[in-house]
Amino acid sequence: MKRDKSIDAYIAKSEIFAKPILASIRATIHKNCPEVEETMKWNHPHFLYNGSILGGVASFKNHCAFGFWLGALMPDLKKINKAGISAMGQFGRIESLNDLPSDKHFACYIKLAMKLTDAGAKAPSRIRSEKPKELIIPDYFLNEIRKNKKAQKTFEAFPYSHKKDYVEWITEAMTDETRKRGMATALEWMEEGKDRNWKYR
Repeated sequence: MKRDKSIDAYIAKSEIFAKPILASIRATIHKNCPEVEETMKWNHPHFLYNGSILGGVASFKNHCAFGFWLGALMPDLKKINKAGISAMGQFGRIESLNDLPSDKHFACYIKLAMKLTDAGAKAPSRIRSEKPKELIIPDYFLNEIRKNKKAQKTFEAFPYSHKKDYVEWITEAMTDETRKRGMATALEWMEEGKDRNWKYR
């Protein structure tokens, strides 16, 4: 198995529940696509086949997500979403190994994704909304940011995605104590000009 050390690091730094999920998805892809290459794109692990993106996986505070790059061209893909809950990608919110599709189903879709890639298929263009994205930032987050001018300057200069990463990280904290610790770390990182996922690059 050809491994990218940055993905090893990504898995190692993920939440405890996520480690076996990420490792299982990674192993299944390598098993069914021996030619696969690994890389980090958009701060998340991605898998390449013949120079094209086959799929990507991501780990969040309480769930993981996986998606095929050409998933929109793969019929009935939603049937393998066991949880039935929408999330990034096509597998829904993956909170345990039980939420993954069976090895047989997963293998079939990996082979189909490879076939589509070999045929030169392209993912359909996304229709961009003219409505600007709006990020809801809690008052307590803004209040803490304003106490640190350097962090505030960094946060305000961030693109939407970087702001969203920090806000979701703090708002998804399970306890007030965890939220306070996370906020302190966030302020420290932003004071240094770092985005939420700087450690994975």
